[in-house]
Amino acid sequence: MEENTEGHGFAEGKILFIWTILFVALVLLPSVFRVSLGIAHFYVKILITMFEKLHECPKTEWATLQIEEGVKKQKAMALENLISTGIIQREKTSMEEELAGQRGGCFNLADVIYFFKKGCEAVAEDEVTQRFSSEELVSWNLLSRTNANLHHVSWQLTVVWVIGILIRYCLLMPFRICLAVFTILLLISTTTVVGQFPNGRVKHWLANQVQMICATLGIRCLSGLVHFHNRENRPQEGGICVANHTSPLDVLILASDGCYSLVGQTHGGFLGLIQKSCMQATQHVLFERSEMKDRHLVRKKIREHIADKAKLPILIFPEGTCINNTSVMMFKKGSFEVGGTIHPVAIKYDPRFGDAFWNSTKHSMMTYIFNMLTSWAIVCNVWYLPPMVKEEEEDAVRFANRVKAVIAARAGMSVLPWDGGLKRKKVKESFKEEQQKKYCQLVIENGSVGNGNVC
Repeated sequence: MEENTEGHGFAEGKILFIWTILFVALVLLPSVFRVSLGIAHFYVKILITMFEKLHECPKTEWATLQIEEGVKKQKAMALENLISTGIIQREKTSMEEELAGQRGGCFNLADVIYFFKKGCEAVAEDEVTQRFSSEELVSWNLLSRTNANLHHVSWQLTVVWVIGILIRYCLLMPFRICLAVFTILLLISTTTVVGQFPNGRVKHWLANQVQMICATLGIRCLSGLVHFHNRENRPQEGGICVANHTSPLDVLILASDGCYSLVGQTHGGFLGLIQKSCMQATQHVLFERSEMKDRHLVRKKIREHIADKAKLPILIFPEGTCINNTSVMMFKKGSFEVGGTIHPVAIKYDPRFGDAFWNSTKHSMMTYIFNMLTSWAIVCNVWYLPPMVKEEEEDAVRFANRVKAVIAARAGMSVLPWDGGLKRKKVKESFKEEQQKKYCQLVIENGSVGNGNVC
């Protein structure tokens, strides 16, 4: 009996030793040396092939088409005459150009029809709030969360979906959770040790290595595959890196290819634990919620940071909130007022493998992490764009818009002038007043006042 127990214990120890060797060889060492063994590429190719076969299979093609048609019908029911495939056919002309063709040089009651039309379009489907919901897919990726629970339209597709659940929840998720726990413990322990070193080159080098290794492990927790382009344009020390913002994963992805000092609000809970761990080894510009309202203080701290060319480049997301991977919204001008070189970065996720967008008004951080751990993979492209500086006689707003346009063009996203803060706040009165001033100016310039009419 004792011999059987000893033999059983020896067998368990042998299996544990083999798994440890595999983990070190396939996960830890490639992350330390930042090399790819091609496993993620092979896995993503398998997923692409599976989705293509699923879409082409006669038994499941009908179900997939039903899903696509179902989403279109739901949108068409909202406003059948104004909506085509879920998007209102809006005129590309501005208010000035459209009203100019309707007026005779003075105020006209017909102008009311223009504003009434724009109001109906906004109520039916505005171009802002839809950016705060998950991006819609052309075809199904076997994740029920992305297709309004239409995964049971045929029994064949249901079988495939159940198999996908077993793979994601019973195979991928346990491994990802174990790797995530290991990564967090590694980050906390190593940053604590590095934090005890005196300031100098050794501490700086060790902190950078810890950050990049842990970030690389974090991406592998999600079966991540990141394609970096134009690495010769990577942000340099003393500069400011600005990027569009879709997910908290943006920080993880960029940190796996370079080291940055973060600018942002201090958090509690899980994010607060990560922030405190990172602060022990590297310098970041973090603010309390009350300080974030003091723009002068924020600009002062950023200016002091970039003045020291030995410090890491600052990473800033000027949108101030997460947008759903389809557009780039208004860039706050604060980071463009402090001077220095701006290094634009465009990030674009592939929604076929998982929805990276974090809707913070709907999902908590833990719910979002759970969704990421049970997705197929996280695949994205990162483009480092040439550095930009503010031109003479160019104010911060125009400079921010110029950088935003470059990022959106490279990522293939639409450009929106609206503030991402509309996710939680109402439209500012200044926006309404601006439109009113434009209309009054249009009436005045067309000579309505001179004809005895009143604006």
